[in-house]
Amino acid sequence: MTIELTILGGVDKNGEREQVDQLELRSGEVVSIVGPTGSGKTTLISDIEQLAVGDTPSRRKVLLNGRLQDIRTRTDPRNKLVAQLSQNMHFLADMKVGEFLEMHARSRGKDRSLVPRVVEAANLLTGEAVSLDCHLTALSGGQSRALMAADIAIISDSPIVLIDEIENAGIKKQEGLRMLAGSGKIVVVVTHDPLLALLASRRVVMSGGGMRQVVGRTDREIQVCSQLAEIDRWLISLRDSIRDGRLVGTA
Repeated sequence: MTIELTILGGVDKNGEREQVDQLELRSGEVVSIVGPTGSGKTTLISDIEQLAVGDTPSRRKVLLNGRLQDIRTRTDPRNKLVAQLSQNMHFLADMKVGEFLEMHARSRGKDRSLVPRVVEAANLLTGEAVSLDCHLTALSGGQSRALMAADIAIISDSPIVLIDEIENAGIKKQEGLRMLAGSGKIVVVVTHDPLLALLASRRVVMSGGGMRQVVGRTDREIQVCSQLAEIDRWLISLRDSIRDGRLVGTA
C-alpha cells in the first residue's frame, strides 16, 4: 500500500506553536526522531500511532494521503494502519511460533507459505535462531523483536512502522531497518543511537515537547554513517565471539 503521511504541527509543552508546521513522509522512507530525554519523542510517535485529529495534548493532526481518519480506522484493530516495535516486547500467548504466524497470515488474508519466510527473515536479525516449533513465551526479548520485525515486514499490511529505541533490543538494527523500509513501509525510528539516526534520510529534532527542525542527511553524514556501520558490525562480531566462549584477539 503506497501512502503519504502528513503531520501538521501543534503545540509544545508550553502551549507555544512548534517550529515545524508540516512534515510529510512517503512509502519506503526511514525518518529518525532525536532529542534528549523528555523532549517529546514518545509523544510524537504516540500521535502518529493514534492518527491524531487534534485531540491529543499536542493538538497535532496526522493525515493519510491528505485526509484525517475516522474513528473506525483509528480504533478498529482490523483496520490497523500503524504497527509498533519497541525494545520492551514479550509474548503472552502460549502457542508455537508457526501457529501464531499462520493465524496472523489468515487474519490478513495472506497465504500460509509466507510463514517460513518470516522465520527465515527473523533469523537474519537475531543471534539465537527461532524455529516454527518454538513456544512464543520461551522466546527471549531479542528473539521476540526479531520475529515481530520480520512479521511486520512480510505479513502485516500496516504501511507505517514506529520503532521505539531498539538500539539495545538485541537485534541487528541495520538489517532490521533495511528489511522494513525495503517492504515499502514508512519507518519512523525514535533513537539515541547515532548510527540509527544517520541511517535515516531525515531526522526530526525534538525540544521542549515540540518539533524544532527537520534535518536532511548530508553527503558527509552518509560517509560517517558508513564508518559507524562498520564499527557496529565489528561490535556484533566481537559480541558473538564472547558469547561463544572464544578468546578475543586470538587466531
